[in-house]
Amino acid sequence: MPVSAARAAAFDILIRVNELDSYASELLHSDRLNHLTAADRGLCTELVMGVLRWQSALDTAIEPFSSQKISRLDPEVLVALRLAVYQVHHLDRIPSRAAVNESVELVKRARKKSAVPFVNAVLRKFTAIPPDPFSESEPTIEQLPMRLAHPQWLVSRWALEYGLAATTRICQHDQQTPSTTLRLHEDAAAVEAELRAAGIDLEPGKFVRDARLVVSGDVVNTPAFRENRVAIQDEASQLVALLVGTGTRLLDCCAAPGGKTAALAERNPTATILAVELHPHRSRTMAERLAGRNVEVLTADATALPYGAEFDRVLADVPCSGTGTLARNPEIKWKLTAADLADLQARQIAILTAAMRHVAPGGRVVYSTCSLESEENEAVVEQALAAHTDFRVVNAAERLQELRDSGDLVWTTPETLVHDRFLRTLPGTHPCDGFFAAILERNP
Repeated sequence: MPVSAARAAAFDILIRVNELDSYASELLHSDRLNHLTAADRGLCTELVMGVLRWQSALDTAIEPFSSQKISRLDPEVLVALRLAVYQVHHLDRIPSRAAVNESVELVKRARKKSAVPFVNAVLRKFTAIPPDPFSESEPTIEQLPMRLAHPQWLVSRWALEYGLAATTRICQHDQQTPSTTLRLHEDAAAVEAELRAAGIDLEPGKFVRDARLVVSGDVVNTPAFRENRVAIQDEASQLVALLVGTGTRLLDCCAAPGGKTAALAERNPTATILAVELHPHRSRTMAERLAGRNVEVLTADATALPYGAEFDRVLADVPCSGTGTLARNPEIKWKLTAADLADLQARQIAILTAAMRHVAPGGRVVYSTCSLESEENEAVVEQALAAHTDFRVVNAAERLQELRDSGDLVWTTPETLVHDRFLRTLPGTHPCDGFFAAILERNP
């Protein structure tokens, strides 16, 4: 029998994520899903993100029924098994029989016919035994990785850094579908009214005045979104852009995909803004998105820019591990290793120290990541300050209070967003992704 369009699309995306290091969120918003109905697109997204969020738990559930080690299974076979087990364990509205039959058909579709009896046997045995529900009690540090499908090494380091309670909240947050948050710009009131008229139900953001949470509706298919009059951007990311402040000449060192650059342009409509991106294809896409704004897009390496100390505001939102965004990018936790952090740190130090060279006397650079790891955050700032002794750390609480006084920040307790002078948001503790930001000011 034919495989449903939603499951076939989900299967293909999961194969690409596992084999080609593609990002699920990008594939789910690509043209490859244009042939799907709205309902099928929704099911495809649920399957892809659910399988990735619960991957290790799914493998643990499969293992007792498999005559082969999970690590030795062909990728197509393993993905088909994960899809079926996810549907049986997590989607009540889908009959087990349908989930099993379609995964068997996916294996045939992938030209792995010799594996069909194996997949069928594993899934029949799996569905014959009721799942063993987890206890309602709070998990211990040893139980967290299994219960909430996170790598042991990440859970252990978070527990040391943030404590068990906060780590549990992080892991719980990562397993939930995150809210879609919009940044309204230009004529915010008119755009909001337009979205509501298009059937988009909105409510105010938790942090930022111009943020809106999507309660229901498909924003991506509205003219306002297609015409770049509204952007999807997490509130913590919006807050980082607000930290930068205003100036006459601004530099965004690692600008793609351009959300923070657009926010800077809106806050500084008369400024000259230079947005730098290393990769040509991302630079071209960003230039199209920012067309008509006061932004010059430059394809270049941020560590080797032909400029002096001539910018009064600089943003260095650097490439990072992304461990603060695992609810949106769950595949990261299965690909990242502890060894990767050292490589990322070296690149981050190089970018920040280079960015500091372009700050005019009395100017500021904001260094930010969407990482929860101290190697990528405080340690980078510490080493950069050692190399540039003419800079000081500005307590983020000062800038947050300014934003609170101006009405841009609606979070009533700005001090809860600050740890040791730096902005720090934690998933589960705060209603947003995990971000870090440091404000560094050059001596006059």
